[in-house]
Amino acid sequence: MAASSFSSSSCCCSHISRNCLASIFLTNTQQQQQQRVGAFRQALIGTPLRLSRCAEGRLRSRSMAASPVASVAKVLTQDDLKKLAADKAVEYVQSGMVLGLGTGSTAAFVVSKIGELLKEGKLKDIVGVPTSKRTAEQAAAVGIPLSVLDDHPKIDLAIDGADEVDPELNLVKGRGGALLREKMVEAASAKFVVVVDETKLVDGLGGSGLAMPVEVVQFCWKYNLERLKNLPEVAGCEARLRLEGDKPYVTDNSNYIVDLYFKTPIKDARAAANAIASLEGVVDHGLFLDMATAVIIAGTEGVTIKAK
Repeated sequence: MAASSFSSSSCCCSHISRNCLASIFLTNTQQQQQQRVGAFRQALIGTPLRLSRCAEGRLRSRSMAASPVASVAKVLTQDDLKKLAADKAVEYVQSGMVLGLGTGSTAAFVVSKIGELLKEGKLKDIVGVPTSKRTAEQAAAVGIPLSVLDDHPKIDLAIDGADEVDPELNLVKGRGGALLREKMVEAASAKFVVVVDETKLVDGLGGSGLAMPVEVVQFCWKYNLERLKNLPEVAGCEARLRLEGDKPYVTDNSNYIVDLYFKTPIKDARAAANAIASLEGVVDHGLFLDMATAVIIAGTEGVTIKAK
């Protein structure tokens, strides 16, 4: 659910490369040539391209020799958008940094890109602090040296995805099950850059109708599930134990997850976060409030950055 509250005037930081766009067939008539130039402009994501008269002339000249076989412009998938945002986020990384490495499909593109830059020698002396076992495995596989908060309690930059982003850059995270380690690492970071595609934008947290996770101890989880759904601050939510197959899903920390589902956005996310955290047996929750430094958003009109 895209949020109308997100300003369209956000600083536009990157646009989809021209190499991602397939050429469009040029006909030999002057009218169709003019239409071709306009289509080429509009095909570039973001601000329409302004071509000089000379450039327009070259395009028209090429059209005279064009083959009468039309090609189809590439349609960007959600993974394409995630990769665009991830590549932009990695521009924040500098040699010598201690990095918090996020978890999830978008964060995986970030880890891959950092590994690629290390291999090429464009980055050096990077230390990664992973937020999950699967991120640690991926990072090790692409050659990123790893550490933990015990040895690197101050992190220069964390990059991670998010499940929801509201207009104030508050987040829902943890649908991948790594919310506790993610929050610990990202809270220890001087900067926290979030990478999403535009489908993750919401007017209010919980507004997607998808899970807002709460990590709980295994002991008396049913007791805590009932207490969670009866909190006035999350009134009307549905609470479900997360399953993996026919058994409870177990986090990297040997805990369970109770997922909360909302029919409407949470009225007061801060009050909800405090109420959930106050329950004995709750380890942490997926409301990440006032933590993001910047959010990089990939969408059909390009890549934009929103920062506080």
